[in-house]
Amino acid sequence: MIRRGLALLGSNFLQASEILGGVLLTLWRILRAMVPPRFDGPETWMNFYKVGVKSYPIVILTALFTGAIMVIQTGAYVRQTGATGLLGWGAGYAVLAEIGPVLIGLMFSGRVGANNTAELGTMKVTEQIDALRALAIDPMHHLVVPRFLAMVVMLVLLTALGDLFALIGGALTSELLLDVDYRVFFRGVFESQLLGEYYTGLAKAACFGGSISVVSCYYGLSVEGGATGVGRAVNGSVVTSAIGIFVFDYLITYLVNTRITG
Repeated sequence: MIRRGLALLGSNFLQASEILGGVLLTLWRILRAMVPPRFDGPETWMNFYKVGVKSYPIVILTALFTGAIMVIQTGAYVRQTGATGLLGWGAGYAVLAEIGPVLIGLMFSGRVGANNTAELGTMKVTEQIDALRALAIDPMHHLVVPRFLAMVVMLVLLTALGDLFALIGGALTSELLLDVDYRVFFRGVFESQLLGEYYTGLAKAACFGGSISVVSCYYGLSVEGGATGVGRAVNGSVVTSAIGIFVFDYLITYLVNTRITG
């Protein structure tokens, strides 16, 4: 039993090492393809639209409920102490620095990352990528780099948009459920000087976008086994992207807090 458990642990470690190596190699190939910058313009703009414009409704909905939940969580404390001025600070700090970027990143991973893996995986199993190479078109320049740029840029913009609507959702909830004027809520946000937390959240979003794009492209380009392989790749992409989000979230939070306390 112990031997079987050790064998399983070793197998999982080797599989994780293979995935990490493949992701890092994909990142290196993307960065190398961007110097000098050579990528397909129309494909890039199409991905900006597909990744960003078509994602903003779900981001706005997620952000509104996120802000509302943060206010509801602190509502009991506000009622007990009457510290209405802290309502905007508590909700704003949690949304801008932590909850907003992470939740939007996870939604982005489930919608955009999974779709990207399925799209590239389908192109791989139907030999469309091989056809591009036969026409002397580099798939990295034509397919991967535009997706990388679109995901990084648009996730930052979507996070900024989501932060705004999360604060709006928090202000509406404080007005309707806690009888705290929305102007008191926003005054608490502005007086707390949360610009540093806002920038930290955007930095996290940029890292999340890069992680999701590289992971989804790696899984899509490494698909084997037809339609079944595409399904496995999509599942692996979503799980690995979520892990990457939490790892980057931890690292950036640790670095920022260490810099502040140091």
